[in-house]
Amino acid sequence: MADSFEPNASSNETQFKLDAETEFKVAARRNKYLGLWLAERFGLPSAESDAYAKEVVLSDLEEAGDEDVIRKVMKDIDERDAPITEENVREKLIEFYEVATRELTD
Repeated sequence: MADSFEPNASSNETQFKLDAETEFKVAARRNKYLGLWLAERFGLPSAESDAYAKEVVLSDLEEAGDEDVIRKVMKDIDERDAPITEENVREKLIEFYEVATRELTD
């Protein structure tokens, strides 16, 4: 009887792995879009925009959740005296999450 549950366990592990992998890709793409949006607001040239977006993506590897990304970009916003609030950033994170999810799951 225990053997009959093993395929389901394996299937569940595979689904969890796919979900975790997809979630990681969605978050990375969302962060890239956030970085590109901010780079445009900062007036960075396109060559620097891509590099900045990569910095934002990498900042998400510091800890679980979004606070590491928010901390990084808010510091950058403050340094540039850009008229962007934390609320703006959080709204964009939601917006870009939805875009990235559609792109990666459709």
